[in-house]
Amino acid sequence: MSRFKAKMTVLKNASFGKFNSVVDIAHERSGLSKMYIRKDILHCMRHFGAGYYDYIIFQFYNLTDEQRDTYLTRFRSNDLIAQYNDFSYTHLFDNKEEFNEVFKDYIGRESINMKTSPKEEVLDYFHRREKIFAKMSDLACGKGAELLQTKDFASDEDFYKYVTEKGFGTLEDVVENHPDLAKVYPYSANCLRMITIIGDDGEPHLLYAVQKFGNGGRIVDNYGVHGPVDLETGVFLYPAHPGETTEDKLYTRHPYTDYPLIGFKVPFFKEAKEMILKAAMVLPQVRYVGWDVAITPTGPVIIEGNNFCAHDFWQLPGQTPGGIGIMPTLKKIVPSFRYRR
Repeated sequence: MSRFKAKMTVLKNASFGKFNSVVDIAHERSGLSKMYIRKDILHCMRHFGAGYYDYIIFQFYNLTDEQRDTYLTRFRSNDLIAQYNDFSYTHLFDNKEEFNEVFKDYIGRESINMKTSPKEEVLDYFHRREKIFAKMSDLACGKGAELLQTKDFASDEDFYKYVTEKGFGTLEDVVENHPDLAKVYPYSANCLRMITIIGDDGEPHLLYAVQKFGNGGRIVDNYGVHGPVDLETGVFLYPAHPGETTEDKLYTRHPYTDYPLIGFKVPFFKEAKEMILKAAMVLPQVRYVGWDVAITPTGPVIIEGNNFCAHDFWQLPGQTPGGIGIMPTLKKIVPSFRYRR
């Protein structure tokens, strides 16, 4: 997607109602006048490529222009993706069936492609499982996904009818949490989001890592809680932020299980880092990727890769010392990056 098309998409989806809602939220949180906030939001859009939600997500009302310029904002993120990801290859990340085939050495589980697998193979898969995780082909953030118990189906034919009529793209083995992660939240695969970029030196770099946990009894970790971990030790560094990044909340303990978060050490983090740096070079045409990595009892496995990385949840208030975003780190790795300022 070109810069122009990306900007047009954002402007098309822009809403004066949402803009005014952001103004109201910023006014309530900061005490600044609404007239000042409106002008300041437009200032941040013009000079730092910030979307209006960025203004409250990153609490730009509390930051100086010098600090604001260190953030990978919405339009800057679009620039990064457009410059470093070849869109003739990104379908291999967007489509879960294709992704599982390309990265089969890293996903650590058996899967069924519902578009190409014969019925007999699907039925055999059903008989060899107690639980099956079913995913839609091209939906993200866990949308449409279901955890299916084979005992809940009267027969294999009933199962086949259900998954075909639902239109699932893949059937996958259920990924089990490492016991340490299950203690924090047991109902979803609690994934690391590991952001890699192939630098101007031609080498893969781990730019950032965030540990996510599910919440509220949900079976996916999307819109749970999350926080950055140290890139050498895998230790949870700061209070967790909610998955809805516009919220102004922080958690030192998991809000569902009350498990302490700060200081939690991600198991097999070294192995996860080594794995993801290798995976980053499988498709070097897509240089900038956000990977979801589950830590199982025996080690790390890749759940999926995202060529459109969320730019917000790895540079959030309470997790960014000195109010400094990721741009200084990013520019050291890809000094060729040309962005809005």
